[in-house]
Amino acid sequence: MKVELARTAGFCFGVKRAVDMVYEQVRRYEGQKIYTYGPIIHNEEVIKDLAKQGVKVIHSEEELAQIKEGVVVIRSHGVAKSVYDRMEEKGIICVDATCPFVKKIHDIVAKESEKGSHIVIIGDGAHPEVEGTRGWAGDRADVIQTHEEARQFVHENKSQKLCIVSQTTFNYNKFKDLVEIIEEKGYDIIVLNTICNATKERQEEARRIAGRVDAMVVIGDEHSSNTQKLFEICKNECLNTYYIQTLDDLDMNQLRSVETVGITAGASTPNIIIEEVQNYVRINF
Repeated sequence: MKVELARTAGFCFGVKRAVDMVYEQVRRYEGQKIYTYGPIIHNEEVIKDLAKQGVKVIHSEEELAQIKEGVVVIRSHGVAKSVYDRMEEKGIICVDATCPFVKKIHDIVAKESEKGSHIVIIGDGAHPEVEGTRGWAGDRADVIQTHEEARQFVHENKSQKLCIVSQTTFNYNKFKDLVEIIEEKGYDIIVLNTICNATKERQEEARRIAGRVDAMVVIGDEHSSNTQKLFEICKNECLNTYYIQTLDDLDMNQLRSVETVGITAGASTPNIIIEEVQNYVRINF
């Protein structure tokens, strides 16, 4: 069997940076309480290992309010401005591991809101990155994820400029489609494609590989937005596309009758898991 591993599979820059920063705080503040505001990345294996190091996850500003001391690391997905304000009030040590590409969106949204623009975020409203970005948009922002939501979108103040940004891990082609639908409504629009280059490259490579193999394996946490997008893209190109979190999820029978297998992984997937899957497939098939 021929196995093709995507060059872009695994940790992206922002994720690796965030994970490294947490381990650095564990070493630096040995004996002190270390927290992450939300899971530092969307990968259960990484979160479990950090828990073994004594790192605890807090999920809300209410939980943050109960902390009296220690170090809080901001997750790679970023958080709302109110979270920073709360930590400053309490005098807690804050280590900001927000992905620089996400941080750039926060800066854009804050600046455009101050100028009077209305913010439209293309992305998943339930995703922590989008929730964090909304927290920099002033009084109000709209989130659009589907074609139907784009078609139904109405902004009553026609004279107000719309600033459109994207979740960093959103499907690039779908982003363009949704923007076109909104543009047709005749609003005064500024569009900023804030999908990170690493995401776009990963999606394009996954699409190419899936289009030329018999089966495709996509590795990543079930809560990982960018991995879900990879799965959707690969499934469109290759019907035999399988989504797994670890080697234990791989059904060997699904690959026994194929000659070529492609493997890719989301930005929050550790290399050790990717290598384990790749080596197993190479050896056993």
